[in-house]
Amino acid sequence: MSRSVSVLLPIVPTRAEQAAPFAAFVQWRGARALWQGQVLLNEQHQILAQLSGMGLRVPFGIGVSLMPLRHPVQAAIEARTLAAASGHPVTAGFGPGARAFQAMALGEPYKSPLTACREYLTIVRGLLDGDEVDQRGTYFSYSGSIPRSPAPPVEVGLGVLRPGMARIAGETADVAITWLTPPSYVRDVIVPALREGAEAVGRPAPRVVSIVPMAAAADGRNTLAVLGAGSSDHFAAPHYRDMLTRAGVEVDGEDPSATAESLLAAGEPSPATPRRWRPVSPRTTRRAPTRWSSTMPDWG
Repeated sequence: MSRSVSVLLPIVPTRAEQAAPFAAFVQWRGARALWQGQVLLNEQHQILAQLSGMGLRVPFGIGVSLMPLRHPVQAAIEARTLAAASGHPVTAGFGPGARAFQAMALGEPYKSPLTACREYLTIVRGLLDGDEVDQRGTYFSYSGSIPRSPAPPVEVGLGVLRPGMARIAGETADVAITWLTPPSYVRDVIVPALREGAEAVGRPAPRVVSIVPMAAAADGRNTLAVLGAGSSDHFAAPHYRDMLTRAGVEVDGEDPSATAESLLAAGEPSPATPRRWRPVSPRTTRRAPTRWSSTMPDWG
């Protein structure tokens, strides 16, 4: 397996033992990292740290942790602790979440998600670098540092769907993490915005990790229905609908399979036969509800 490809857990484990086969797969096949996103059933850092304690020590990625659930100081501590436990680098991705979730967790959504993300990542990055942070922000503030401790490096990532957030990632992040973004959209919209943000502050542009659905094309399986079912919640979310529309995808609010078909057409060539699988997006592959694990190509 290419070292530019990672694996995202295709299940939501309640115990680390359930995730162990996928961590072993990453070890044995030489994938870049094992990733898990934010869920409310478990705490993702603890599951991954437990895998390390079981001897399954691999690089980990979090794509993404939702900012309303933890202060950036706690986020920095958790990410560094996971790196120390695993003995490998960690990519700690963060995102503001949907406006509806922000209101659930905070009482009201961020008036400026871009400002919230800039403040959050600035604190996390500064603390992980060992800096003394002194920030009084609109949403996130901290004055101080955290004790230094030996650990492998932690990359700070930001979830990115649209140009405004990509520019913030260019200013503050090591990694831009996309979800369901067609390759042409990443190339023509996301990457230029990343470069613009990075150039504005005189730093290198972040690398890109894109998460895309994957389904095994078994005999008799309707792969479009599988991909549609696995991504239906995202297709319905306003910020994803906006991104997909910008990318030239026809979003059908009544038929996720139709949206999946349009998304495939906007990315790589559609499957010529049901026996061939094509990724929806360039770099990272995400789970579909088939219990197959996902691969995550990395744009370096």
